[in-house]
This record gives sequence, C-alpha cells and structure tokens, in this order.
Amino acid sequence: MTSTSEQPTTTTSTFESVDDVVEALAAQGYIADRRLATTVFLLTRLEKPLLLEGPAGVGKTELAKMLAVATGRKFLRLQCYEGQDETKALYEWDYGKQLLYTQILREKIGQVVEDAPDIPTAVDRIGAQDSVFFSERFLAPRPLLEAIRSDEPVVLLIDEVDRADEALEAVLLETLGEFQISVPEVGTFMAKNAPYVILTSNNTRDLAAALKRRCLHLFLDYPTAERELDIVRSKNTGLPEAAARELVEVVRGLRELELRKAPSISETIDWARTLAVLGIDDLNSQILSDTVSVVVKYDKDVTKALNALPGLVDPNATIDDAAHGHGHGHGHGHGHDGDHSHDAPTNGRSTGPAPVSDDEDGPDGRAVRAAKDEPGRHAGVYGAPGRDNQEAARTGSDRNPTNPRKVSSSQGNRSFGLGKKRAL
Repeated sequence: MTSTSEQPTTTTSTFESVDDVVEALAAQGYIADRRLATTVFLLTRLEKPLLLEGPAGVGKTELAKMLAVATGRKFLRLQCYEGQDETKALYEWDYGKQLLYTQILREKIGQVVEDAPDIPTAVDRIGAQDSVFFSERFLAPRPLLEAIRSDEPVVLLIDEVDRADEALEAVLLETLGEFQISVPEVGTFMAKNAPYVILTSNNTRDLAAALKRRCLHLFLDYPTAERELDIVRSKNTGLPEAAARELVEVVRGLRELELRKAPSISETIDWARTLAVLGIDDLNSQILSDTVSVVVKYDKDVTKALNALPGLVDPNATIDDAAHGHGHGHGHGHGHDGDHSHDAPTNGRSTGPAPVSDDEDGPDGRAVRAAKDEPGRHAGVYGAPGRDNQEAARTGSDRNPTNPRKVSSSQGNRSFGLGKKRAL
C-alpha cells in the first residue's frame, strides 16, 4: 500500500507527437483521424481520463485495447451493467479465505482468550485482532483497485459506463480525480503509475456533470467513407478494392435508414470477409440480400434493408423475396403458403389489407377496428336493420324505419290489450 503522503509516479508518454499517435495506432490496425489522435495524445500528456461517447460499434472499446498494445501497458477492463455495486468495481473481502484461516487458527485463538476473566474481556482481545483478518492479505481487488495498486503502468477501460447506476458514478469520482481509492479498514491506495483511463458511453442516459468534469471528452461518430475504407483495407479482408469501396457505400446507406441497430465498423469488416469467402468480386443486390444478416440483426431492420439494397446497389435490380423468406410467409409456419392476395373481397367487406403498425407486437388493434367500421356491417344482427330494411329506406317503402307505416288507433289498442277492457 502506498502511503497517503506519497505522490503518484508520473509515467513518461511513449508518444512524442500527434503524428506519433496516428502511426502507433495504425501499426496495430486502428485507423485514427487527426482529431481522435490529438485527444489521445492529450490523454497521455495530461494524465486525465478520456470519456468517449457515441453510437455502438464506432471503435471506442477497440481504441483502449490498441492503446494498451501500442504503449506496452497492461490492459484492465471494468464492464458496467445495471445494478452493479461498488464491490464489483473496487474490491471485495475474501470471506472464504478469512473463514479458512479462522478454522486453521482456532487453537491459537483459544489461547488468546483462555485466561480472560469474563466475556467482554475475551471479545476485546479478539477484536484487537481484526486488523489481521481485514488486511491486504484478504483483500480481493477488482479492476479499479487493481489499476491503482498495479506495479506496472496500465490502460483501464471503464466500458459502457452509461449502463451502470448513478451510485457507481459517485464511486468513480475519487478514482478518476485523484487516482486513489480509500479502503476504510486499511487506508488509502494511491497509484504508483498514473493509469491511462478510457470511459465509453453509448448515450443510453446522461452522465453526471461531476463525472464529465474530470474527463477529457470526445464524441466518436461513424467514420467518413474514406477512413472506413482504410479500416477495411487494414484488416486484409480479401475483398477486391472496387468491391470494398462499393460495400462501404452500401453500409453507409444502410445507416441512414434509421435502423434499430445501425451496422458497426466491425460488422462492415465481417461483411467484407464474408463476401471474400464466397469469392465475390462484383457486388449485386442479390448476393448482398443473401448475406445482409451479417450486418443487420433485427427482423424489421432486415425488411428495411432488403427493400433498400436494390436502390443502394442497382436501381434496376430485383430481389426474390420468397428465396429469403421475407415475403408474406416469413417462414413462421402459419400453415399457409404465404399468398395473401388483397384483390378478392373477404366476407363482402373491405378488400384492402388491415393496417399494421410498426410495433413489435403486431397489428394495431385500433387501426384494424377502424378499417372494419363501415355502414351495414351489423345488418341483420341483434335487431339491427337488415339489408332489406336498408333497401326499403333507400326506396322509401313503408318498411323504411325513417318513414314508418301509419297505424290506426284500433290496431294500437289491440296491440296493448286495451280492446278487451272496453269490451268488459
């Protein structure tokens, strides 16, 4: 443990300039633009944490990994999730080890208290030994404490911090601000070598201002077409240059469709490798439709992608929906052949398809009911006027409810039994 009076040892940066950052990362297969490289250079010189925000799949996590490789530092990762508490991020006490030592030292503990005149005295003697069982020997460090206690320089990745609860953000403030962690039973640990800390966020919620204030900040978006093509080239996917360039443009087009999950850079690389394995030299909408599931992972996104691919590749191309199971049948085994012809009327009612909402749970019930709400739909049911009554209303006959037939008083009396009373 480092005494609180000691100061963290400053680690000399391995980067001499921004260009040096670009070259070092590129040597590891990470293509960084000038703005990102400048931010990384400042991270190493100012020894401040870096908060990277942006959509999933733009290279935030990969940057931390490649920075560790490029600088020769040890890589540590704290993966955040909902409900995570500080014991999973900072440290835990090894209770199993403490119990084992207690059992082994039972005889020794008995000797400590054997001549105690009363119980309070015995308790005091045992209590005096607490420091033995709550010491570094029984301390189980988690990523944050491990990064602080490490004898060698590290790169600490705090991944998807926006998924953690706000309580964990408060725990991070001491670590990120002073590179130290306080353990009440032991003392304060201070970093021997200031770690390079990178936090990532997918913007699922806003982070506390106190957390952002302690960090350098950069919003990392999807790369330009040229830089993404450079990334694909650097991975040696095996896809020809012309096809790779066209594939990058297709992926960028898919990202503009407002999909539930836009294709990431790593998925672009996977798609390029997939096409290379299939021996594709010239892209067409059919082969891209056959392999679109490599980059599109939700059913409704697949439908949007299949509709858009012909226009992204060749406006004159067509796709055989039945071959992909994305027609009306969907391959869900509904017991029909997928022919939902909307040309023939059903039960004499509306011939159009029922409106379907974009909700994952299926059709919008209100829209379906509204589509069926047409005059005459209840004809002849539960006393409602039948179609013959409707026809009478149209022709003005005596059966028209709007022009009722005149009834004489005698007929009315007979209907209500009044005629019998007069007879009496």
